[in-house]
Amino acid sequence: MSESLDQSRRALEEAFFAEHNEKLRQRLIEADRLNSRKAALSAASGITDEAVLARIMALDIGPEALVALSLVPLLLVAWADGALDEDERAAILKAAEEAKIGRAGPAHELLAGWLQRPPPAALFETWSGYIRAVTARLDGPQRDELRTHLLGTVRAVAEASGGFLGLGRKVSSAEAAMLARLEGAFAA
Repeated sequence: MSESLDQSRRALEEAFFAEHNEKLRQRLIEADRLNSRKAALSAASGITDEAVLARIMALDIGPEALVALSLVPLLLVAWADGALDEDERAAILKAAEEAKIGRAGPAHELLAGWLQRPPPAALFETWSGYIRAVTARLDGPQRDELRTHLLGTVRAVAEASGGFLGLGRKVSSAEAAMLARLEGAFAA
């Protein structure tokens, strides 16, 4: 009887350790998957800041959709007043075409979602970290050129609608505030 109890005890121990080992193995596989994804994001973007990479990953933006981050300022200013109108949508789609975002693939899917509903609030902070990481690798004139080009494109989206019959104020106060926040990201 003692041998039977001993065999039962060993069987229970083996079952426990097998389950425990499987859980550890699954955690290692997941950690490896996350590290591989982070490395791919870093390679695609040149960003090495772990916090920035973590924020990008938290928004489920993969390396193939990273180009969509370049359109975030356009989306943020377009949605700043709580609505995205057809003129703003057309301006964003034109910018997406210029950025070589096709009509299929992860970048387009991400953009399509952002055109349907406002991007998550965390996206501003993610984009800010992204732009700081990008501009840190540029010299002064390159940084100024990127800032001027980007903010000019964003302003064009903000001005795409507004006013009445082309008259009056074209940029709402909410859009102007977002423009200021986006410009501030370059100074940070």
